[in-house]
Amino acid sequence: MRDGVAGTIGNTPLIALPKLSAAIGRTILGKAEFLNPGGSVKDRAARGIIDDFERRGLLAPGGTIVEGTAGNTGIGLTVVANGRGYRTVIVVPDDQAPEKYALLRTLGADLRIVAAVPFADPANYYHQARALAESMPGAVWANQFENLANRDAHEATTGPEIYDQAGGALDAFVTSAGTGGTIGGVSRALKARDASIRTVLADPYGSALYSYVKHGTLDVEGDSNAEGIGIKRIVANFSGAPVDDALRVDDRAMVEMAHWLTHHEGLFVGGSAALNVVGAARFARMLPEGARVATILCDGGDRYRSRLYDAAWLAEKELTPSATDLSFL
Repeated sequence: MRDGVAGTIGNTPLIALPKLSAAIGRTILGKAEFLNPGGSVKDRAARGIIDDFERRGLLAPGGTIVEGTAGNTGIGLTVVANGRGYRTVIVVPDDQAPEKYALLRTLGADLRIVAAVPFADPANYYHQARALAESMPGAVWANQFENLANRDAHEATTGPEIYDQAGGALDAFVTSAGTGGTIGGVSRALKARDASIRTVLADPYGSALYSYVKHGTLDVEGDSNAEGIGIKRIVANFSGAPVDDALRVDDRAMVEMAHWLTHHEGLFVGGSAALNVVGAARFARMLPEGARVATILCDGGDRYRSRLYDAAWLAEKELTPSATDLSFL
């Protein structure tokens, strides 16, 4: 028996991708985070952040949780908050998939959609969320980027689950970073169990984290349509993460993999999950045959149907998938 909806978060299956694994001669394992009740890996951070607020006595019954998010953390926070009697105010930039806005409204969040502007602009969704929380009596700001309860949740749950489900037989872990909580927490947990496991960042173009891991600088190259991943600054959850290496993944490969997974593995996932699988497969190919590499299947494809799976949007972005094999790897 689970204790409320929050009790159903985590313990998601680690699934082998048989066709991809056979094609590259290495086993790719995906942590099926889209099976969480809020539909994404961000449910773990949401529960961890709310648990921490409650432990510290910062959330009173009927209190309000405010957060700035690309969508999934807001969804996770609202799911947990609804189950525990809190309300949520969610600030989201206006460049995200409309399915996320619709779901947040359906769940009952007080949704504030703001212009997508750079982080340095005071009107950025992050700063607007902080200001809202400070102005509202009884409100707390989740602050997922800097709040280490995010990373701690993954170190306590996601990382140990992956290691145990893989039977301790794991050569590498590859994933992207949004807040850095997943890669930071999982990497710490895996390294504590086996220091030889390689931990690798898969970064979209337009993010500075690849440059930071490879060269120690925050240089940015190109741009990406990936949602919720890739940042241009070092936040607390990513700072100090034991990341061994990094690789970049382009939008073309991300889109091709999303459609390939749907049609060949039966996995209908979002762009970040597809990007992660590309990164895992590319890094696996650098390892000896038979290597085992795990990654995160962050969320499902349903909340990206109007973009990643829409023919008109893909054509507009010149990303219409065309590969019939895995040549894009």
